[in-house]
Amino acid sequence: MKKLDQIPLDGELPSPKGVALAILELCRKDDADINEIARIAQTDPALAGRLLRQANSAARGGRPVASVTDAIARLGLGTVRNLALGFSLVDQYHAGPCPGFDYDGFWSHSLLMGVAMQAFSGLAGAGAADELFACGLLARVGCLALATAHPTEYSPLLAHPDAATRLRELEQEYLHTDHLELSAALLTEWGLPSALVEPVYYHEDPESSGFSAGSRPHRLVNLFYLAKCVADLGTAQEHERAGQIPGLLLLGSKLGLDAEELGRTIDDLVKSWLAWGELLKVPATALPSFAHLSEANTARHASDYAMRVLLVEDDPTTRRALQLALEKTLGHQVTCASNGHEALALALETMPQVVLTDWHMPGLNGLELCRALRASEWGRTMYIVMLTAAKEDEEVLEAFNGGVDDYLTKPIDMLMLRARLFAARHYTEVLEGWERDRAKLKQFAAELAISNRRLTHAAMTDLLTNLPNRRSGMNSLARAWSAADRSSEPLSVLMLDIDHFKSINDTHGHAVGDTTLRKVAQVIQRSARKNDSICRMGGEEFLMVCQNADIKSALLAAERLRRVVEALRIDSEKGSIGITVSIGVATREAQMEDADSLVNAADRALYTAKRAGRNRSCISIQGKQRCGPW
Repeated sequence: MKKLDQIPLDGELPSPKGVALAILELCRKDDADINEIARIAQTDPALAGRLLRQANSAARGGRPVASVTDAIARLGLGTVRNLALGFSLVDQYHAGPCPGFDYDGFWSHSLLMGVAMQAFSGLAGAGAADELFACGLLARVGCLALATAHPTEYSPLLAHPDAATRLRELEQEYLHTDHLELSAALLTEWGLPSALVEPVYYHEDPESSGFSAGSRPHRLVNLFYLAKCVADLGTAQEHERAGQIPGLLLLGSKLGLDAEELGRTIDDLVKSWLAWGELLKVPATALPSFAHLSEANTARHASDYAMRVLLVEDDPTTRRALQLALEKTLGHQVTCASNGHEALALALETMPQVVLTDWHMPGLNGLELCRALRASEWGRTMYIVMLTAAKEDEEVLEAFNGGVDDYLTKPIDMLMLRARLFAARHYTEVLEGWERDRAKLKQFAAELAISNRRLTHAAMTDLLTNLPNRRSGMNSLARAWSAADRSSEPLSVLMLDIDHFKSINDTHGHAVGDTTLRKVAQVIQRSARKNDSICRMGGEEFLMVCQNADIKSALLAAERLRRVVEALRIDSEKGSIGITVSIGVATREAQMEDADSLVNAADRALYTAKRAGRNRSCISIQGKQRCGPW
């Protein structure tokens, strides 16, 4: 993760003001005094009330506190600092300079994420609820920071058709940073511990974190992701909410939350969101109950959700109850079998898309049935869910090794059953799509090949100048070296370096420095012959490979290029800037063993040109360097 001073920014960043800033500065001191912090907090009645409310929140229980000093003692200095910081930013940034940024929507989502982190913290055992509330509130502060520092440039990115799925890529491409990178840098700058900042940085894609399963960072990053999904649910359009329920159920199950507990917790935290929204003047919308949204999701998919289900259960009471639930409530076509042998015959006859099978049955048990089905080509297309009372990891692992796709523990929770069948539907839709139109597979393969070519191009291209990068340039030089071996034609290279480039960056800023690199790259491209290859070696250095060119021809090309660059002017706020380059020239000689030797010779000549005063060309002949004037 980058530090804040490593991130390119055009404008000011969001920052705490007034009382919050004073508290932030006090908390940074080793001898920070609670009474002094309380005295400062009491000068802001709104902040004092918010701290009292947080200290007396229903989730913490215990004796209510009435004084700000007691509230700070209960919350802890770190949490008070973070809460004061968050509340200060909420108060200041209800509006701003970025026309495309939804400030109210941002704070509504952030507040619900903070409330969700507080609510889920105790259930997942992830940490202090108040501390996580503040972290959830500030987890996406990088979005606000980009809208504040780059108001003009950020609006088009937010309006981009792919913004919902590629916002970070667009931010990196156009602003050279992204909202998560900036969030992490700001939270670090404000003194939040790295144990919380790292999960925040990865929370939009927990799988990319690399945290060990079961570790506290792993629990935290998944908790932040779940809180984000809850915030997405709360701020979504009404017609979009029901479709988000199955994903929430699966996420909750990963953290050990069953459907009932998850639903109850979300219903409670929405009430807290409404209360906090009124207190902070942040929009918050009352939602239907989680159970109601789950029912709406089922109804929404009733027509296209129906699947052929084979239910295998030896207990007649359980079998009948599940059959009714699958047919009447969920709308599936159900075939029942009382044992594994009967199920195997019915599977061949009905070709089910989903098999729900009990594990422990007389004769052919559920695991043996699964293995028998997987032994056939048609059986490998079925989605198999094991129903079992077993909760031991070894038995669950055995089931997956046997070929099951998922499992449910008894007694069966209907919300979790719906979630499993929702996943099964996605699986069967993919298979049906392949069978329905195999031509699409060829299209996908072609698109993948195009994508791979684009990736290959990106891997070999310098994004700033759009020239080939060092790796691509050295590959071109290696090919030119081999061609010169075969043809005995001369081969020369030019190594170019922009003079005093660091001074340009320091005096005029990195934006002008980037413009300089692009302009010089364009000049080199226009000056190159048809068979010449050029690349950006890194920093302000460029390499030109001149095939079938001896030292005289290469020197003429270098001098022509140097004069063209010398005539170039770069506009900046401080006036027009003149640019010069130093160039090292070398040609292939008999004693050179490989292409690297040729580049090293040109590099030594470039170094000599620099020492000789810059803005000149220098040649390397038989290990000796010589500079102009020519």
